[in-house]
Amino acid sequence: MLFDIRRRFNLLHKRRVAPHDLQSMHEGLLEESALERIYIILIVGSCVIATFGLLSNSAAVIIGAMIIAPLMLPIRGMAFGALEGNFQLFRTGLSSIVVGTLLAIVISWLIGMSVGLAEFGSEIFARSRPTLLDLGIAIAAGGISGFAKVEPKVSPTLAGTAIAVALMPPICVIGLGLSQANWSLSLGATILYLTNLLGITLSCMLIFLATGYTSLYRAKKALIWTVGLTTVLLVPLGFSFFRLTQQNRLEASVRRALLNRTVTFQRLVLIDSNINWLSNPPVVRLNVRSKDPVTPRQVALLEEFLAREMGQRFTLIFEVGQIEEVRREGVSGSSFDE
Repeated sequence: MLFDIRRRFNLLHKRRVAPHDLQSMHEGLLEESALERIYIILIVGSCVIATFGLLSNSAAVIIGAMIIAPLMLPIRGMAFGALEGNFQLFRTGLSSIVVGTLLAIVISWLIGMSVGLAEFGSEIFARSRPTLLDLGIAIAAGGISGFAKVEPKVSPTLAGTAIAVALMPPICVIGLGLSQANWSLSLGATILYLTNLLGITLSCMLIFLATGYTSLYRAKKALIWTVGLTTVLLVPLGFSFFRLTQQNRLEASVRRALLNRTVTFQRLVLIDSNINWLSNPPVVRLNVRSKDPVTPRQVALLEEFLAREMGQRFTLIFEVGQIEEVRREGVSGSSFDE
């Protein structure tokens, strides 16, 4: 028992990798983290693609930008440099991250100013409301990236893609928010970016520690700082997650109330519905089909009904498609023609 405790204590103070493997890790991460021409070109390219994808509300284009974004490389270098107390590696990684981030913000801001859209789409607003779920994604992505670095059999592209998903789009949303002086949009995207950055860094550190590339004794200070900074973000992330769950429950309750407890909806066919919680009061947009028109008076009565039932006011907007009954001569029956 005493021997086992002593052995574990010694492992905290010793690395479990060969010196030449450690040296190779240092050199590889330093080369990856360097602020070079290729890195800048990839940052510019991925930022332009992601920004146009966000403006066009195209998930496919945004995914294309995620694949080529190179931000995962200096993050790993910064994480390992912090663990080892290697100031050169830490400074190189941090410098590349800062320059890449600021460059992407400026480019997306310029594109946003040039395009001048009156309203942004859902892909942009989706990256302004981070929750605890985003932190979980970042931790998982960082773990994949760290494992890919220490395990040659894992494809680096797989890890890079996972991390790029979490970083470039929020940076572009920061710039787009600034282009319209939408401070709440930029603030939300900034929190998401910091959440992803810290989550990725922390999980990379834990992978490097677990695989024996550093000792707990040496890495303890850097881990404490990273965990502390990540913990600070748990407050806004936890609040956003609680609000998200409440909104989902409320959306379900609104649909049930409209469908099951109102006479108006007994003669309508509900196709789709969504709620914009950024408006005050929230806007409920309902896509319905009906043989008869929906009148403003009916909409007003439904809004009053929801206010009584839910304890909160909503603005209802109906998108009504007419239903025309078409029958074959001499045969009873009907069909919907949109």
